Amino acid sequence: MKLKNLFRPDTSSPGDPFAREEPDACCGRHPFCQKLSLKNASQTAEYYDDEELDVFVGRSSDSYRKEEIEQFTEVLHTMLETDISGWMHSLQLREIELPDALKEEVLILISN
Repeated sequence: MKLKNLFRPDTSSPGDPFAREEPDACCGRHPFCQKLSLKNASQTAEYYDDEELDVFVGRSSDSYRKEEIEQFTEVLHTMLETDISGWMHSLQLREIELPDALKEEVLILISN
C-alpha cells in the first residue's frame, strides 16, 4: 500500500484490487493497528484545537501551499504524540487530507 493511500479516505469501489480489506485480526503490515484504532474510534469528529483546518475539506493531499502546510505542522507539533492517531481519524471523518509533506513524519510519530 502506498503511503499516500494510508492517509486518503477510502473511496475504493467493490472489486478494486487495491481496496482496503477488513480482516478479523491485525494484519501486521502497518506500524499501528488501523483496524483496532478505527474500530474503537468514534464516528463523530473530535477537534484537537484545529477548527481552522476545516477550510481544507475536499482538498487533495498534494495541493497544499507552504503556508497551508505550516498550519497542519503547527497543530501536529502542539499535540501529544498519543493524540496523533485520533487526530488522523478526525481528519478522515472531516474529509481533510493530510499534506503529503507531513505523512512520513506522522507515520514516524505514530509508530514510536
